[in-house]
Amino acid sequence: MQKTSARLLSLLSLLQVRRDWPGDQLAERLDVTSRTVRRDIGRLRELGYPIVAFKGPDGGYRLDAGSQLPPLLFDDEQAVALAVALQMATIAGAGIEEAAARALTTVRQVMPPRLRHRIDILRVTALAPPATRPGPQVDSSVLTALSAAIHAAEVLRFDYAPTCQPEPDQDHSAPNLPRRAQPHHLVTWGGRWYLLAWDLDRGDWRTFRADRIRPRTPSGPRFTRRELPGGDVAAFVTGRFRGSDGPGDWPCRGEVILNLPASAVAPFIRDGLVEALGPDRCRLTQGSWSWLGLAAAIGRFDADIEVVGPLELKEAFAHLARRYAKAAADGYTAP
Repeated sequence: MQKTSARLLSLLSLLQVRRDWPGDQLAERLDVTSRTVRRDIGRLRELGYPIVAFKGPDGGYRLDAGSQLPPLLFDDEQAVALAVALQMATIAGAGIEEAAARALTTVRQVMPPRLRHRIDILRVTALAPPATRPGPQVDSSVLTALSAAIHAAEVLRFDYAPTCQPEPDQDHSAPNLPRRAQPHHLVTWGGRWYLLAWDLDRGDWRTFRADRIRPRTPSGPRFTRRELPGGDVAAFVTGRFRGSDGPGDWPCRGEVILNLPASAVAPFIRDGLVEALGPDRCRLTQGSWSWLGLAAAIGRFDADIEVVGPLELKEAFAHLARRYAKAAADGYTAP
């Protein structure tokens, strides 16, 4: 039987999953008697959790809404889920980025060292806006294992499941055989999770679908981190998804600041990077086949634009400005 503190945490987690819980089902899930469940419900009430009992053939309990926030309790899986959700919220472009960052800091401060460490090692980079459909689910234990290997710079040993439909830069030779890689970064792209790593057996950078990774234990030895070609995770991974062997970036790539919320820009950017700078400002990094094409693509947003660089992008904006000014000055001649 679990210790009382661990059992209370499990009971609270169950009460948060669904609205009503028959007492017998709670007792069965916790592997205790109904009498123990009643005592534990009383302990949670003393901590400030508004738990109400309901009558009926099954009789049970419900976690009700309260006027005050009771002490927060998180099990390991909830801690990982919370860290992921808050980190994604800081780059979601929904106008809550600053609040999400503060919330993550606040929650981290009140967590025990063990859970705090799990949050600290979980770092995610979002390279594209979320997909319209949810991607394959990834077990939180897998995300934790990948993040831990990245944080500790330890060789990752894992099984990689095959797929019926190959995707860009996915290596599906020798499926189900152990793989060895030096993990570099955990990224999201179009609603899916990927691991960017140096594949030791193939001697090249690879992106692996996280939902197909099954980490093996123990992990491998420590390694010295390699320098990512170009040094830019976003540019490198987006290039790989276009099928490039190098950093694979567009021939022309620039950075601007738009006086628009990130949420208004991100849905229209397929493979660029949108970063919120405040409720009404964001940084856009995007590429194109030409500087004029890039300037024209950015100019479609109805907002003031500040060009961060490079100079070629500024010159392209100036060229388009002269062209548009001439078009506006020319009088209309009826056919």
